[in-house]
Amino acid sequence: MANETVISFKWVEFFYDFRKPILEDATFNVRAWAKLTIMGQNWAWKSTIFKLINWSLEKKSWIINIDKNATIATWYQVVLAEDKELSVQAFFRKYFPDKTVFNIDKQINEILDVVNLKAPLDRLIKSFSGWQQARLLLAAALIQNPDILLLDEPTNNLDKEWIWHLTTFLQNYKKTVLVISHDAEFLNSFTDWVIYLDVHTKITEQFIWDYNDVVEQIKRKIEKDNMANARLAKEAQAKKEQAEKFAHKWWKLRLVAKKMREAADEMEDDIVDTRKEDKTIREFQIPLQEDIGWVLLKIHSVHIIKHDEVVVKDIEVDLRKDDHLLLSWPNGIGKSTLLEKIVSWDESWCVLTPWVKIGYYRQDFSNLDFNQTVYDCLKEAATEDMTEQELRSTAAWFLINWEIMKTRIWDLSEWQKWLVAFCRLVFLKPWILILDEPTNHINFRHIPVIAKALDEFEWWMILVSHVDEFVWQIRIDQYLDLE
Repeated sequence: MANETVISFKWVEFFYDFRKPILEDATFNVRAWAKLTIMGQNWAWKSTIFKLINWSLEKKSWIINIDKNATIATWYQVVLAEDKELSVQAFFRKYFPDKTVFNIDKQINEILDVVNLKAPLDRLIKSFSGWQQARLLLAAALIQNPDILLLDEPTNNLDKEWIWHLTTFLQNYKKTVLVISHDAEFLNSFTDWVIYLDVHTKITEQFIWDYNDVVEQIKRKIEKDNMANARLAKEAQAKKEQAEKFAHKWWKLRLVAKKMREAADEMEDDIVDTRKEDKTIREFQIPLQEDIGWVLLKIHSVHIIKHDEVVVKDIEVDLRKDDHLLLSWPNGIGKSTLLEKIVSWDESWCVLTPWVKIGYYRQDFSNLDFNQTVYDCLKEAATEDMTEQELRSTAAWFLINWEIMKTRIWDLSEWQKWLVAFCRLVFLKPWILILDEPTNHINFRHIPVIAKALDEFEWWMILVSHVDEFVWQIRIDQYLDLE
């Protein structure tokens, strides 16, 4: 069984718009029990590979073979909009493989134990926090007991402890696993090889190395191809210039000129399509407002959840001018609630200087109006004196073009919502930045740019992040650990 091919793509083509193909020659095989990474730049439509495997996209032009006896389950990045209104029981019934089972409550409770989550079966999915929804999504995939498990950005919304539990589970899972993620440490701990999807050439390549090795190999190949292309282009141009000189001379030299032009054309044909790296967001600063004082925020107590009960902890945290505070605690203790209490000016938790403007980045983007266009969302956050040209040029720093500007936020990918959310923070010019897992949904190339902007932010900041390599690049003045 372990050597059998369960997924086979051969010359697969796919497009939503025929003018903009997503895949042109995707070819790879996946054997049973393999654990692999699907890697690629942002905009590379990696999730489309999953949708082709689980047949949630209509057939176009391809040769795709999936083991007809294999069951497939997908762990998506976020709960589908139509699922948020379901109760826990209805949610699991939707994904349970045997629709004829009358009472599946026992199986639901057992799978919730596996993901370490207690949830009343009549509770609505939308009432759960981001990390709880992440575990519900995993449980919905596992309850299907799939032969092929597809994981789309599974470490988003999870703390370090639970990422470790998930890693251990996947290491021991005796079936096929395909995962999309930008978390190198997580991927290297259990995957065997990489399928690289190139956003420019629209083809796939296979590598039997870990994530970091593949990044380095791609870098070296780009350098090698660029050097070869430069040499060919230079030689072709030299032959064209020499041919131009011969073309106006004696007839025999004109024949030589023709052959030289043909040779130059062949050299240009030999120039390969090299990978182009992601367009990285431009370096940016979050602008400052006028000075409004020294102490901006006092946190005098926090309500945390311990053993399913609310416990009040008295603390003394003064956030002063230019202070950067890092919050650290495990999932389930009430982190998101604390952040929302600060944003909503709840004085039972803290004292906030009046009229402070807060820039709040939520990891689920739920503070954005999904029915707005991107343009309206950014325009709403911009100051009155910002011109149309300034608005569009600033949006371009975050790779937001006019086509994206016209799009509803509802219709954006998670990565595009991230671009909008961070661009909006620049327009807001906040006195306090509150950032809840701001590196979710982005790849490693953008992390240094964001870290630099936050490190240089000269007002008050509260940061929550489980990505050490990101936090290490940012100045942290205070550390609050409620674990």
